[in-house]
Amino acid sequence: MFIRGDHAELVVGGRLDVRSAADARTVLHSAVDDGAGDLVLDLSELHSWDATGLGVIMGVHRRAGRAGRRLVLRGVPPQMQRLLVATRLHRILAIEGGLAAESLPRV
Repeated sequence: MFIRGDHAELVVGGRLDVRSAADARTVLHSAVDDGAGDLVLDLSELHSWDATGLGVIMGVHRRAGRAGRRLVLRGVPPQMQRLLVATRLHRILAIEGGLAAESLPRV
């Protein structure tokens, strides 16, 4: 897992899972605490995440809200979009450009 960027926009890549969660949490919480305005997480280089990684994202979302900021996800890969829809977290998280039509449930 790698994270690069500053307190306004970060690129998260690799795997966000139980092994990388603590490091990711530290970096992302610092970005929230040190900045102002929207915090954009570009996930286009993220290959996978597990429940722990998703928990990190939700924790950052809550921390940003308490700091008067908004977490915005950008470039969410399709398989992760489907997970956000299945867990209904797409209704809570700000996702730039919305979700691709194929990730939404069929009626």
